[in-house]
Amino acid sequence: MAHIDNQGSVANLAGHNININNQYISHSNESSQENDQKCIQHLRLTVSDPRDDKKTIEDAKGGLLEDSYCWILEHPDFQQWRNEQQSKLLWIEGGPGKGKTMLLCGIINELHKSIPETALLSYFFCQAANPRSNSATAVVRGLLYLLVKKQPSLVSHIRKKYDDAGKAVFEAANAWAALSEIFTNILQDPSLNTTYLIVDGLDECVTDLPKLLDFVTEQLSTSCPIKWIVSSRSWPNIEERLERAGCKVRLSLELNAESVSTAVGRFIQHKVHRLAEQKKYNNKIRDAVLNYLTLNADNTFLWVALVCKTLNDTSRWNAVDKLNAFPHGLESLYRRMIQQICSLDDADLCKQILASVATVYQPITLKELTSLVKMPDSMADDPVSMREIVDLCGSFLTIRENTIYFVHQSAKDFLFTHAFSNVFPFGREGAHYAIFSRSLQVMSDRLKRDIYSLGALGYPIEQVEQPDPDPLAALRYSCIYWIDHFHDSARKTVSLRDLDAVEVFLRKKYLNWLEALSLCKSMSKGMISMAKLEALVQACFTQTAQSRIPITITNSSSTQRDAAALVELVRDASRFIMYHRAGIENSPLQAYVSALLFSPARSVIRKVFEQEQPDWFIVKPALSDRWSACLQTLDHGGCVESVAFSHNSTWLASASSDCVKIWNTISGTCLRLLEGHTSVVFSHDSARLASASTNYTVKIWDVSSGACLQTLDHGGYVNSVAFSHNSTWLASASSDCVKIWNASGACLRTLHCYSLNISSIAFSHDSTQLASASTSSTVKIWNVSSGKCLRTLEGHTPVAFSHDSTWLASASSDFTVKIWDARGACLQTLRGHTGFVYSVAFSQDSSQLASASSDLTLKLWKVSSGKCLQTFKGHSSHISSVAFSHESTRLASASYDNTVKIWDARSTCLETREDHSDSVHAVAFSPDSAWLASASTDCTAKIWDVSSGVCLQTLKGHKRCISSVVFSHNSTQVASASHDCTVKIWNASSGKCLQTLEGHNNRVTSVVFSHNSSQLASTSEDFTVKIWKVSSGKCLHTLYWDSVYIRSTAFSHDSTQLAIAYSNGIVMIWNTANGKRLHMLMGHKAGINSIVFSHNSTKLASASDDCTVKIWNASSGVCLQTLKGHENCTSSVAFSQDSSQLASASTDLTVKIWSASSGACLQTLKVDTVFTSLSFDNTGLYLHTEYGTLTLDTPTTTEPQTASYQGLAVRRDRTWITHDSKNLVWLPSEYRPICIAVSGKTIVFGIRAGRVWMCTSLA
Repeated sequence: MAHIDNQGSVANLAGHNININNQYISHSNESSQENDQKCIQHLRLTVSDPRDDKKTIEDAKGGLLEDSYCWILEHPDFQQWRNEQQSKLLWIEGGPGKGKTMLLCGIINELHKSIPETALLSYFFCQAANPRSNSATAVVRGLLYLLVKKQPSLVSHIRKKYDDAGKAVFEAANAWAALSEIFTNILQDPSLNTTYLIVDGLDECVTDLPKLLDFVTEQLSTSCPIKWIVSSRSWPNIEERLERAGCKVRLSLELNAESVSTAVGRFIQHKVHRLAEQKKYNNKIRDAVLNYLTLNADNTFLWVALVCKTLNDTSRWNAVDKLNAFPHGLESLYRRMIQQICSLDDADLCKQILASVATVYQPITLKELTSLVKMPDSMADDPVSMREIVDLCGSFLTIRENTIYFVHQSAKDFLFTHAFSNVFPFGREGAHYAIFSRSLQVMSDRLKRDIYSLGALGYPIEQVEQPDPDPLAALRYSCIYWIDHFHDSARKTVSLRDLDAVEVFLRKKYLNWLEALSLCKSMSKGMISMAKLEALVQACFTQTAQSRIPITITNSSSTQRDAAALVELVRDASRFIMYHRAGIENSPLQAYVSALLFSPARSVIRKVFEQEQPDWFIVKPALSDRWSACLQTLDHGGCVESVAFSHNSTWLASASSDCVKIWNTISGTCLRLLEGHTSVVFSHDSARLASASTNYTVKIWDVSSGACLQTLDHGGYVNSVAFSHNSTWLASASSDCVKIWNASGACLRTLHCYSLNISSIAFSHDSTQLASASTSSTVKIWNVSSGKCLRTLEGHTPVAFSHDSTWLASASSDFTVKIWDARGACLQTLRGHTGFVYSVAFSQDSSQLASASSDLTLKLWKVSSGKCLQTFKGHSSHISSVAFSHESTRLASASYDNTVKIWDARSTCLETREDHSDSVHAVAFSPDSAWLASASTDCTAKIWDVSSGVCLQTLKGHKRCISSVVFSHNSTQVASASHDCTVKIWNASSGKCLQTLEGHNNRVTSVVFSHNSSQLASTSEDFTVKIWKVSSGKCLHTLYWDSVYIRSTAFSHDSTQLAIAYSNGIVMIWNTANGKRLHMLMGHKAGINSIVFSHNSTKLASASDDCTVKIWNASSGVCLQTLKGHENCTSSVAFSQDSSQLASASTDLTVKIWSASSGACLQTLKVDTVFTSLSFDNTGLYLHTEYGTLTLDTPTTTEPQTASYQGLAVRRDRTWITHDSKNLVWLPSEYRPICIAVSGKTIVFGIRAGRVWMCTSLA
């Protein structure tokens, strides 16, 4: 029986394991399904659901009449498409108003009823006036959405991109490339059954129609079970591209006039029947209407619909007279509608409305219309009256869900082609000007601070809900597009009055506008708009001075000083939004907080809005006077190895070890992601991009579409690629050869460079020579035509030709840059870098050279003299690549700090701050909090006055990085530990070096003063701790136990004992007077991270990687308590001032408060980061950490509670300063710390770039 029971136990265990596995699989499936749904939901947020669009279209046209489309179902062309496998495309083409859209609605209904259950049907309706429905990307999004709704398993193809990029894959500027690739993969999925794809209104695909047409024709050439129907007007560009498809059927509505006429006739009968019922027509009126419509419809559904809409608003007795006024044909009808509008009392208002709706960049709502067109006072806030005035616009317009649309694209076309002088009396520029002027006026009147009454300064944008009523409802369009309308109104002339109005708006409402842009989620658009405004204003005054740009100022009474002030204001406003975009985008009200606090002291916007700046918060020391040279910082997400501008300077490409990203250089938006690529270069016409791949290939891409044009098989890992300047050749370099390819992808020649390991290549600007640089510090110059090596330059690596092909620049491992002439003679040696130079680049006019180095700097040199013009600092790791923009006004740099930076190459701003020249990795307050010490890898320490933020002393003398800095307990002295194996003791007031403590044989990692300040303990990687006499610098004792790393040291508060914690879990207690070991504390099972004595020196606490804290009797070495409860390593420990309580922090993101006597856990706090420093305040009510001070409320439950900070603190990701746990001040990336110290109401930050700054709350 025992044997049987044992078998049963095994079986039960196996069953238990199976159950666990099933639960795991079930949980995984549930998680995957949740992510699938999240993916589909994000897709839905970016697309107009085609099913909703279909219903809206049918409802707007009075419903779908089966008799109006049934003829096409029997048509031979439709039957051929339906039944013949090789007929994959049906193109239905015809003029405006011929009923193409309703035909497709009918076909969709028929297919829904007749196709097999397993078949898929997806469709999309292009609408030119709707940005969500008028692009190739929108079409693909819509088709994808219906496909995955019908067959959810297909979402796996989307997830491959979505899991990496999130919802940006659907809405980013590079969405076409990603979505078209996803769509192609879906269409090639073996599980895909017969699929029907229908796209209506190709002629209304405003953006990227050629891409869409090419995509459709490419899919027709595959063996996928796909059938397409598309409709459009008979446009030559559409016909030209669709002609490439050999498997198409073309159905012309003009060639099927009889069938269309019959359908229109039935449509007329249907409409007249409904009119007769609604308007109570007698037979005479009914017949008259029927006959007139039949005779004059010209086979045009739209004409019938427009006439019937008018009759529906006409009294029965006047129907026939009204009817006879309608001319024959659609164009004549539009002309008649314009005549009627011109005869109205409100004609001018109607024409202004038509002009505005025709001019706007996207459909506007009724409320937005009131911000663009001045309405009578009695009408402005009356939605009924607003609808009435829009209805008066002669059936040109229709309203759907409070948004105004043209009734048909042909109606909008008519206004521009046949009614232009009536509707646009001042031309298109005049219509743009009217919208700009009105927008500026309304925004000036209504924008205000905290327009949504958010209250909290750190209120996150993702939690903002539009209030009802929405104060931005009428302003949204104006906020986003006012600058575009100003720009497009200023093609010929700019009025000084308008420039004055813009200046007044910026001086009074700029921050309110930025807040509104954030609430409208349009900060990127705002950046682009401000760049456009800056260019426009500069063009105005450039014209005045130099007569170069065809823009004049109609009123030229402004002084040169006024002009300069306006240019400076706009330029500063542009820098302001560029620098603070992220913070304001994240939290709208940061426009008044972070953006003002962290702008330069002489920023025009900061000065103008000085009254808005927080008076309860001080940043010290004072910020730089002017904007830094760094224009933008782009987060690439990995170590960036190369960077390149397109030659139109519109795009920037950055390459890391596994991907290439293409950025918009103005907005900083990532447009495209190319995976698996490392090096990148644009062709000189900016049309193509070449990238080196990890799979030994080079790919050539179409920049605008993201399509891969060619794949070149190099045959080895490609380190570098380069286009010739005539864009006809491409060179690719691997470890042992360079290949030169022609435009068709043929390899013309291979240049063998055995054992050189080629790292970079460059063509001369006349395309006759090629330079190759190797990691063995050899540069070879080759004749491109013959493949002959012309010369060899030894000792240098990266290379660049000047644009006139007369010079070559190369960089050397000796930290220099050399400039050579065409014969190989060295003209200049540029010295100044203190690290390896990785990249060089010439400006367009060859007068300047930029160099990038591992010393974290970029340098700009004057080629003729070799003089260093500027040094750019800001990266926190070595800079791997540098590139000039084509106009040479900007530099781009790539760094291993995962960022790309864009710099103003014209900047003359010199840093005069007293910052460190390298990373700050330690900061420490003096015990009285009056001073601060900072330690840097630049081998110096600095002492700062906390009240003023002024650097009092720079402590120089160490030869290597300073690893630790600490004040004595009486605040009179500072000790610094260095990697040069020494410790120095300094006078804190004078900065004089009092002692240099030598004796360690390896880097000194930390120092700590005894509490009576008479002794100092230093810890070294030589496995020893040394105790020194502070006054004499004499080494009193060298404490060595074994070759085990030391993690922590602590003096007892009476200074008689020193505890040392080791990485093997052992603690030693030593007598500081005689250097003898008192106790070896054993019991921990893993390394110890923190030790601390109680304030009465009777106990010692240790925090270990074994998840426990132990309390020891310091006199006997006996373990008094083992505190268990943390689920992961304990990182820090601290006693309360009265020694009755103990606090411990853990990597399990909790802090626990324990009774030191009983070992009971009194309180558990859930925190958002791992603390390495803890200390109680004098009252025991607060716990200080390196991120801020935690409140220790009396616990009311044993359950873990979320910790709350008291006063100022720093959020875990170091992006926010918080107050009482609420986000208060957003930190720009340039100000985010790598080390933090908190004392009372002051926080100090040490920055990787060398800056030390502090902030104090006055509230």
